[in-house]
Amino acid sequence: MILSAREIRNRLDRGDGLVIAPYSDACQQPASYDLRAAETATLVRGRCTLVHTLERVEMPGDIAAVLRCRSSYARRGVLLGGGFVDPGFRGQLTLCLTNMGEGDILLPQGDRVVQMILHEVKGVGGLYNGRYQDSTGVVGAR
Repeated sequence: MILSAREIRNRLDRGDGLVIAPYSDACQQPASYDLRAAETATLVRGRCTLVHTLERVEMPGDIAAVLRCRSSYARRGVLLGGGFVDPGFRGQLTLCLTNMGEGDILLPQGDRVVQMILHEVKGVGGLYNGRYQDSTGVVGAR
């Protein structure tokens, strides 16, 4: 089940493990939350650029997230590599943005670049405890 805006807000307010910080009402969509670029970056044509999110997220054991490039960037040729956040993950997210468009694209600091779609996870499956746990800033492959 995909979480609605109301359920996302309820989960954040209850303090039961879901964290999106800093949270902004302007980023809340009906069934997703838009994550913002932490720094200004130039997405060079034909190259992958690593960009980290302004937001730090924490996923409780019953929530996972799928990341999708926002259509305003996808229409200009930006592709998002990867895009899954496991239950138990904590930290800023590093986004792999590849520009397949006509020219370089400026990504301003604070611009909403990806949508985070939160899904309920049923049953016990364990929590993420991998090498990207508690990431801050851009984190390359480890």
